Amino acid sequence: MGELAFSWDSILNVLRTFRIRDLIDILIIAYLLYKVLMFASNTRAGQLLKGIFLLLAMYIFSATVDLKSTSYLLEQVFSFGIIAIVVVFQPELRHALESMGKSRISNLTFLNFNSEKLDDETIMKNCIAKIVDGVTELSKHDVGALIVFERETKLGEIISTGTIINAEPSKEIIGNIFFHNAPLHDGASIIRGGRVYAAGCFLPLSQNYDISNMLGTRHRAALGISENSDAVAVVVSEETGKISMAVNGELMREIDPVYLKRKLEEYMIPEKTEPKAPKFFGKGGQEDK
Repeated sequence: MGELAFSWDSILNVLRTFRIRDLIDILIIAYLLYKVLMFASNTRAGQLLKGIFLLLAMYIFSATVDLKSTSYLLEQVFSFGIIAIVVVFQPELRHALESMGKSRISNLTFLNFNSEKLDDETIMKNCIAKIVDGVTELSKHDVGALIVFERETKLGEIISTGTIINAEPSKEIIGNIFFHNAPLHDGASIIRGGRVYAAGCFLPLSQNYDISNMLGTRHRAALGISENSDAVAVVVSEETGKISMAVNGELMREIDPVYLKRKLEEYMIPEKTEPKAPKFFGKGGQEDK
């Protein structure tokens, strides 16, 4: 009872000394943390942030149990790692700071009270069906195309090189983007959240020197993005009209639309694990049949 009274007194003391400047201080820190999380969730930095938290947890554990060698090594990593992060992610950090300067309070996600929840699986299945229809039509007319499906690794830095569209997927949208001499036909289109999010984006080319000389820039770019992330890239050859798909650094060539749709659903729609039915036990602990 005494401990409870002590805790209540501590809370009251904090409230008595709480000032407007403390509230402002909390709001500033909350806004900065929000921006950091938004930046991490939209770029490859999200994966880096997870790695940093893992190293931090390892450091705390090693310091707690007095693992001197591990603690010393992790201290050195943190000492020089910050500089390495700034150098490697300099373009992303610059883009994040520019975004902060352009942002408005009304654009904050946590101020959006729209509670409507859509079925993500249905949205993605519809998106895949529309994209496959569009790719099939392009293939018939030997129109080149490069479409990238974003997965766990966010492609914010890739999206920033193109034009934001954020359109509902359709055969007509895909046809207009990759129509010959259209302004965005040379780059890649990015699919995010079941929508055609961006077009005209530039992708890193594959560094694999064993790739056949018969493959063009689109195929090398598809392999490049699949080597640098977990994205799935779909390519239509401008010379032959053949459809290919790149994932995990491997290229599946000359696939048909039925196979393409099946594989895209396999990669983009995670399988739902069915919950096990509860077991009911009768008297004496015997399972009821």
